[in-house]
This record gives sequence, C-alpha cells and structure tokens, in this order.
Amino acid sequence: MTVLERLRPDHAPALLDFERQNRAYFAASIPDRGDSYFTGFAERHAELLAEQAAGMHHFHVLADAGGAVLGRVNLVGVAGGSAELGYRMAEVAAGRGLATSGVRRVCALAFEEYGLTALRAETTMDNAASRAVLGRTGFVEVGAITLMGKPGLRFTRDLSEAGR
Repeated sequence: MTVLERLRPDHAPALLDFERQNRAYFAASIPDRGDSYFTGFAERHAELLAEQAAGMHHFHVLADAGGAVLGRVNLVGVAGGSAELGYRMAEVAAGRGLATSGVRRVCALAFEEYGLTALRAETTMDNAASRAVLGRTGFVEVGAITLMGKPGLRFTRDLSEAGR
C-alpha cells in the first residue's frame, strides 16, 4: 500500500534517501541533479516548502507503509489555472503502476483541491515509460519539442474532463 502526501518538512530524510538511492537510475534518462543538490539538500527542501506555501508549486511524495519514498509527483509553475506535471519513481517501484496511480491522484487533487483546470507535461521520445504514463492518465500529445538536447513531446491534460 502506498500513500500520497503533500510534501512536508519531515519528509526530508526519506526524500534525500530516495534521491541518493536512485541517482544513477534517474541519470540514465534525465540530467543528473549534480553534487550540489545533495550537499545543499536541507536548504533546497526548505526553499521548496516555502514556494509551496506561497502557492507557486504543489509537491507530493508516494511513500510505502514504513515511510520510505517510492516516488514524487509534482506540479510546478502554478499560474493561470495550470501547472506543469513532473514525476519520478524509484527503481524498485518501476513497473508496478505507481507512476500511473500517483499521476491520477495528483490530477484529481489539482482540480478538486488546488483549483487547476489544465496540466502540461514534457518527456523525451526515448522515455517510453513516461509517455505511457501520460497516455494512461489522459494527457494528449500537442507537439514536438527538444528537451535536454533530445527529441521530445509536449502533452496537455484538461482537468475538467470526466475521469480526472
């Protein structure tokens, strides 16, 4: 069983463990966060919480019953009723449907709790798993982009549609 929780100060230790344990796994498909992310983690976590409190972003963790973070599902750049969706799952959680479940739950929160009406997302063409999650959760491809120097796709999701 997993729980989806809004990011809190007490998530910091488990979130840092999640990022450290999955650093190489994430770097295989997205740019590495760099050493400074880890050495300045406490300060960055505090900054993110302050930005969340100001309504700029909505950060979430997917955790197991013991509190270990299995994934993150975030809404960033909240403005004009929309935000950009981003997510990452731990290597041990891959292929279990957690990304799809987490994205569905955050889409519902975005509409019902945060008052958003649309979401955006981007992924590279070579990230088939991410494209599949977006497809399963109601996102529609709207155009080609270059992302991190690679061919990619941009997606949107109308949250007012049934089946959020």
